[in-house]
Amino acid sequence: MQIKVHSVKGTKIAELLSNEILIDTGDEGNALLADLYYQDFDKIILHLKNIRVDFFDLTNGIAGDVLQTSSNFRLRLVFVGQPAICGKQSLIDFIRESNRGRQVNFLPTVEAALAALSN
Repeated sequence: MQIKVHSVKGTKIAELLSNEILIDTGDEGNALLADLYYQDFDKIILHLKNIRVDFFDLTNGIAGDVLQTSSNFRLRLVFVGQPAICGKQSLIDFIRESNRGRQVNFLPTVEAALAALSN
């Protein structure tokens, strides 16, 4: 994994780059967020291709664990890419509600993520 550091308006933003899955379990996701937090990042860009396919299957609890850790550490997360929604209304609703707030967003590009995190 590589951390690409973006600096926008004096804020460090971590973009995680990898060809592998970075978050396969809730514990892995929590450890990753804690590690980034202790490296003084409070804004993080995660590519959906680096997250377990069923991460957002809300019944398995992985997303809930990771997003709770994000909230506890006051980390802003932007997931970049096109989520595999597959007609799941609960996920569609979750993405819509997340994008209304500032803590967790789903955006199509890194540029859009940087713009959102610069506010």
